[in-house]
Amino acid sequence: MNTLTIKIPPMLEQELQQLSEQAHLSKSELVRRALTAFIAQRKSVVPLVSALDQAGDLVGCFGGGPTDLSTNPEHLKAFGSV
Repeated sequence: MNTLTIKIPPMLEQELQQLSEQAHLSKSELVRRALTAFIAQRKSVVPLVSALDQAGDLVGCFGGGPTDLSTNPEHLKAFGSV
């Protein structure tokens, strides 16, 4: 088994020590279990998919229209008015 050294704040050390005593497990075993659970949880999370990934086939499919639509304030004059 490999060794990993980490630095933790005193409060976390106290909590780890208390839990270790209550569970009758070593601090190393508790940390191993916590890391295993964390990694398993991360693997089961569905990754976020960007809007570009979801609609990638639509990007650039529109032909025509003004080339400065997003930058020219003239195109936004009536936007938001009732």
